[in-house]
Amino acid sequence: MRKLKVQQWVTVDNIAAEEDGGLSFVSGEPFSEKTDPAFKETVMGLIDSVDTLILGANTYAQSKGYWPHAEEQGEYGKKLNNLTKFVASSKLEDAPWGDFPAATVTRDPAATIQKLKEQDGKDIWLWGSLTLMHSLLDAGLVDEVRMLVCPVSRGKGRRIFQDRHDLKPVEATLFDNGLALLRYEIKK
Repeated sequence: MRKLKVQQWVTVDNIAAEEDGGLSFVSGEPFSEKTDPAFKETVMGLIDSVDTLILGANTYAQSKGYWPHAEEQGEYGKKLNNLTKFVASSKLEDAPWGDFPAATVTRDPAATIQKLKEQDGKDIWLWGSLTLMHSLLDAGLVDEVRMLVCPVSRGKGRRIFQDRHDLKPVEATLFDNGLALLRYEIKK
């Protein structure tokens, strides 16, 4: 069975979105000339392990103007743009993605993800989309949480975990660019 992997950029105090919804704390561009090779390898490892990308409506709105045209993102951008995409939205009718195949809009993301998990293929990646992540955690559909921890704190904002969850540590890696990757499986 396929797994649903969630990736969130977070601060050391567990903030995944600032009070204004922003992510000014995000650091560690993976595809510049100064990229930490180990960090780049980890990021590419994730994208190579998935074939489907899930986005909430807000993350889709923030991404659709950049990513389909992000040639400077090299191989990573090509792979991301060619993933099968789903957008969870109660308002969108369609979800174009530049010259790449459009995302499929789903009104019931939990049911869609459950069906996807039962199909053959690589794992499924929920990218950002904090509100959607919380609902999928509550539905018991999240298998793994990957936190890219930035070396800053914010004190206030939306936290990655709002409720109690039992987690099993899988990986803790510190990179030369100051980021740390913490990976956890969700105990069910």
